Amino acid sequence: MSTSPPAAAAPETARAHPRALEPVTLVVTVLLSVLGAVIGLVLITTLGIAPNTSVIGALIAMLIGRISFAALSRMRDPQRQNLVQSAISGSTFAAANSLVTPIAVPFLMGKPGLVWPMLGGAVIGLVVDSWVLYRVFDSRLLPATAAWPAGIAAAETIKAGDEGGRKAKLLGVSAVVGFVGSLFKLPMSAAGVAFLGNIWALLMFGVGLLVAQYAPTLLHVDLAANHVPHGVMIGAGLVALVQAVLLMRDRKGGKAGKGAKGTAEAAATPSADGAFTPEVRTVDARRLRRGLLEGLALFLVGAMLIALTGGVLADMGGAGLVGWVLLAGVAALVHQLIVGLAAMHSGWFPAFAVTLIFLIVGLVLGIPMVPLALLVGYAASTGPAFADVGFDFKAGWLLRKDAVPWHPYEMAGRRQQYIAQLVGFAVAILVVVVTWKPFFEDGRVPPVAQVYVDTIKAGLTDTHALAMMGLWAIPGALIQFFGGSSRQMGVLLATGLLVATPQAGWLVLAALAVRFGYTRWKKRQGRREAAESDPQTDADNDLALVGAGLVAGSSLNDVSQIYKAV
Repeated sequence: MSTSPPAAAAPETARAHPRALEPVTLVVTVLLSVLGAVIGLVLITTLGIAPNTSVIGALIAMLIGRISFAALSRMRDPQRQNLVQSAISGSTFAAANSLVTPIAVPFLMGKPGLVWPMLGGAVIGLVVDSWVLYRVFDSRLLPATAAWPAGIAAAETIKAGDEGGRKAKLLGVSAVVGFVGSLFKLPMSAAGVAFLGNIWALLMFGVGLLVAQYAPTLLHVDLAANHVPHGVMIGAGLVALVQAVLLMRDRKGGKAGKGAKGTAEAAATPSADGAFTPEVRTVDARRLRRGLLEGLALFLVGAMLIALTGGVLADMGGAGLVGWVLLAGVAALVHQLIVGLAAMHSGWFPAFAVTLIFLIVGLVLGIPMVPLALLVGYAASTGPAFADVGFDFKAGWLLRKDAVPWHPYEMAGRRQQYIAQLVGFAVAILVVVVTWKPFFEDGRVPPVAQVYVDTIKAGLTDTHALAMMGLWAIPGALIQFFGGSSRQMGVLLATGLLVATPQAGWLVLAALAVRFGYTRWKKRQGRREAAESDPQTDADNDLALVGAGLVAGSSLNDVSQIYKAV
């Protein structure tokens, strides 16, 4: 007879999390993963873009759930929709960024025999990439409470479809605005993430975008040609790595297993009634440290396999081989972290630009062409999947927050999402194995891979690039240091300089201004009306819906570009 909220919610939230390998869920996951892999493969080799298909997956899963046939109605469950969207987005980025782009590098170098060794290395990079994120998500370095904008977009889309009402209308209107704006070549996703991320990080992102857009005309300086963005990223990236190492320490100075056995075990009972507590993280410093060290070890193993199968020893000798393996393993880990941190705050990951930095470092070190091509391909295979898994885990984290008890349900859901991602990766690998040869022979290769190869062949003719990168690394390092690890201001400034998308800076700054103004107006209104709800929370919820809708609309437009490619 009791109607208290905890008692009413218990039967629903205490149930076991849906499994990724349930027959119906698995069939839908595989079919949509094939669709995602094909979309990613076609668009990356024709238009040079890899769209975020998670919203597409969520929408299709919602439609399937409306079919009252056999067990398809199970797809009405938001948690199952989340598993499906995780898999389709994983297969898209895996096929486009982590697999096809790396193997195109040796092919364009005139070494088709190295495609298979490179593909094997790229698969290792992809798997380790996702494994590390699974191990360290919701740590001090990569907290679930951070922005992860694409994850918010996916979660809000699923929740709006499930709940309907005002939330669905606001999301739908915002999605239409995002789609229409994208048709007019406006980067609406940039405006969307400005409603979702850290204000200071996004402010620096917007400044970087504006400087990159107007420096050539106002200052008559080609920033990219002078390697200014690369230098800023190097400086900011080095400081970010030091900050990451510091975050790996236990704040109390002792072992995580002492006393209450660390944050991870404390999170198992986050509150007296087992409800969600935002202050508690599910990954402590010890697990963060172990996850990153495991990742480095596995990346080194992958580099060794590429070196042995790719014939690096023939070009570099024994000592050179050891140095190459060490550089490739570290480059893979660093590339992963920098791309992941940028994506976490801004929703954009500068994978191409960061890979180009390692390419230039390789040229400076005098690495021969073929080993350098393999190094570049291996580094390029990491980062995008890392960021994408973070987006998907963020979506799941938002969808599971009302579960009681929360912690076991969250960890079970995260595990099932990871399994769904692995299914998507397996499908992407099969699609790439079958299709890469006809695509490449038809001249359809990722444009960024051609840039890598052209840069390798051109070589480093003078020391100007090295000097400029060293000079601009100083301000990048200072901005990152004073901004702190929670804001990543230096990394985001460099990301804006490297992305350099026209008009994106204005949209970011305009959205930040709207965000600031709307929040202040909501607070004044709340004080005037003595509202029971928190005005800050209400404003954040509304802005999250608007931002999610803009990102969703932009993603829909990106996917619709498939008709141009085919």
